[in-house]
Amino acid sequence: MTNPTQITVEKADGIATITLDRPEKMNAYTGTMGAEIIAAMDDIDADDKVRAVIFTGSGEKAFCAGADLTPEGGGQVFSSGEEVKDLSDSRVRDGGGLLTLRLFESKKPLISACNGVAVGVGATMQLAMDIRLASETARYGFVFARRGIVPEAASSWFLPRIVGISQALEWCYSGRVFDAAEAKAGGLVRSVHAPADLMFAAKDLASEIAENTSAISVAMTRAMMWRLMSADHPMEAHKIDSRAIYRLSRGADAKEGIASFLDKRRPVYPGRVSKDMPDFYPWWEERTYE
Repeated sequence: MTNPTQITVEKADGIATITLDRPEKMNAYTGTMGAEIIAAMDDIDADDKVRAVIFTGSGEKAFCAGADLTPEGGGQVFSSGEEVKDLSDSRVRDGGGLLTLRLFESKKPLISACNGVAVGVGATMQLAMDIRLASETARYGFVFARRGIVPEAASSWFLPRIVGISQALEWCYSGRVFDAAEAKAGGLVRSVHAPADLMFAAKDLASEIAENTSAISVAMTRAMMWRLMSADHPMEAHKIDSRAIYRLSRGADAKEGIASFLDKRRPVYPGRVSKDMPDFYPWWEERTYE
């Protein structure tokens, strides 16, 4: 991974923290930022020392104030901006969607610590994260109808699954900006914190995962929860549950989990997601853009 220019990445105590780092622009999103986050996720997924990932924004005002549509920001981040006739052309693809699809593929749990304004892609990128925490100063907005476009970054798939269809439609129809309390009441965020406490809360949660759980178990659980909630019948979940329990229960992590419980000590799991995932993972069919 080359040195990023619009994000920072820190790793410590099993936690990677990705900070959107354009405070002078309220961390507005660019194609460069998206590519840097994707590269950071590739590096993090390959790093077995990292057990959880926290996303936040630089400065006190914003997590991400949406897409930077100024010439300095590239002028166009929704797609390439080129005129094409064939809508299956890869140049049509939404840049925010490329990011959220990569986050969706993560083997590590993703935690959002939203420290301020999060509108447009600043809000939708967080939907592909697993647990969202907010500062009391956070503001969210799915503002697309007020800009003459539609929800992007695959948010039409993520948002209703997180908050329900009625709440998702209200926020997207109106395009209004709402506060952290409404976000929590609507099910978008898990908890709201004083600004000074936000990162402490996010790190406490990440540490709880990093220090006590099997990396393989968490990676499998993440894939199962996200992918199987759209299955047509619970039998599809039963198939994967059965394979996972059969394989993992015979593995080294399960042995350590039982031994540490009986010994009343903190577990030290040997399994590594980079090389020890069960042989049927990934079980889903490869999806390509068509």
